[in-house]
Amino acid sequence: MPLVAVSTVEPGIRIVEMSDSGRYNALSADMTGALKAAFAEVEADGETRVVILRGDPDGPGFCAGADLTGSGGPAPDTEGRGQVGVVHRSQEHLAELILQIHELRQPVIAAVHGAAVGGGLSLALAADVRVAAEGAFLSAHFVKVGLSSCDVGTSYLLPRIVGAGRSIELMLTGRRCAADEAERIGLVTRVTSLEALLEGALETARAIATLSEYSVEFTKLGAWANLDAGSLRQAMELENRTQVLGIMTGNMAIAAKAFVEGTEPVWPPF
Repeated sequence: MPLVAVSTVEPGIRIVEMSDSGRYNALSADMTGALKAAFAEVEADGETRVVILRGDPDGPGFCAGADLTGSGGPAPDTEGRGQVGVVHRSQEHLAELILQIHELRQPVIAAVHGAAVGGGLSLALAADVRVAAEGAFLSAHFVKVGLSSCDVGTSYLLPRIVGAGRSIELMLTGRRCAADEAERIGLVTRVTSLEALLEGALETARAIATLSEYSVEFTKLGAWANLDAGSLRQAMELENRTQVLGIMTGNMAIAAKAFVEGTEPVWPPF
């Protein structure tokens, strides 16, 4: 069985599923490489509008983070290197995956059941939207294995999602943030039963998939870019250019015509 499976659940909506349940989808070099290949595949597919990332629903959970067993193949470009070089290339291998998910042109929805800890938390944070099943929990577990919780994007993404105070407390303690608390603080957008988890993710995915490709892609790009804007004026400069470009697509005229006719808009390819 492959470590990662890619499937189409509905037109325009694809699932990237981690399938190494025996090791709780630990982020070995092989699993990381398989995820990179899967996300490259869906990004290159012009029909894919939204991606759902999940662990095998029949498995124990989402992702237990780093592979502490040391099993599996080495990360790319580590052969013949010294200890620092091997560890650095391995770290980069995983960091590149987090960047790839976060920067994917399509929105990514993480459907979390069971544990999302350490690097598994980072995977969930890299997504644009997170939904969780009852009983799920998320944890910046790095600190509990003698490392820093500032790892593979967590120290950047978590404060932007839940705020500095909450994120630093979670990172310093490494404690479990249960699904209900995660929803309350905005770490996940909704909590469902385990059986309804995919449907909960699909509800959001369907709402996105009906919109124009331009609108979704540039909303994702602009929203994340403007979190780092130095001022309101800087943010507005990006927004202004995005809207001018959007008008040139003809989408606004299509939407107006559909509104008058009482029909659903048919968006042109972007």
